[in-house]
Amino acid sequence: MNRLLTLSGTLVACSLLIGSLGGCTVKATLKTTSDGFVNVLSSTSGHSWWNEDGLVKKEERLNAFVALNYENVKQDMARGQGEYVATLSSLLGVPKDRQADFSAFTRDRYEVLVAGEGTSPRGMLAALEREMPPGLAARSVTSPR
Repeated sequence: MNRLLTLSGTLVACSLLIGSLGGCTVKATLKTTSDGFVNVLSSTSGHSWWNEDGLVKKEERLNAFVALNYENVKQDMARGQGEYVATLSSLLGVPKDRQADFSAFTRDRYEVLVAGEGTSPRGMLAALEREMPPGLAARSVTSPR
């Protein structure tokens, strides 16, 4: 079902591009789409994020969310507010009454959590693990969820 939706979305995008670009091949578009998606979802830990049903495993939701939304997460962390930092706090198990504290923490410690352009999603999660105040999150960043 997901492949069908991806294919139909690609075909719609191709049909829209035909008029403005003079042509579009489904093969090239599918390769570009799938290559980028595979590169984003590659895991260096040697295991897959997906279960046999094609859904993200519960214990990998945090990694998948941060990897797929890294730039938006960083922007919200810098501001100390926003839907991406709110989702990050939820995935970490931060209680609702402490989410404002978490958002302020990410803003105040942004330079440490996201140290320059070279920081990766995994690096940011490792920094969160090191810097998180005790008791702020219900679970460890790196422990199974």
